[in-house]
Amino acid sequence: MTAHDHTPAVAAAIERELRLLDPAVRRDPVLFAALLHPDFHEFGRSGRHWDRASMTAEITAAAADDAPRSAPPTASRMRGVQLADDVVHLTFDTERDGHWTHRSSVWRRTDRGWLLYFHQGTPFTPVTQRQ
Repeated sequence: MTAHDHTPAVAAAIERELRLLDPAVRRDPVLFAALLHPDFHEFGRSGRHWDRASMTAEITAAAADDAPRSAPPTASRMRGVQLADDVVHLTFDTERDGHWTHRSSVWRRTDRGWLLYFHQGTPFTPVTQRQ
């Protein structure tokens, strides 16, 4: 496999990753949690460690509170590689309200389809904005 696979597995993971950024999904705890593996965990851009329940509660509450005031996060430079038959690794950047984050996600194929198993966000400043 190459550094930038274009397999059906990578396409499925990308489609689901983008669904996680959809404001309608972010406001609905059932839709949001349905995309997370039961053993999901994340190291967020804040440094906090999240599990499935805490991430679902935080994201859906924040999305409901922010709905009228804030634009949804936008993704760029999304790339994927299929590491095994049932594992895909995605990397991409997001921007929301001037805050940029490098993102890394590990997706696992289960009997319920591709589910987000691990995610990490690291804040950064784009080179064009550095002084």
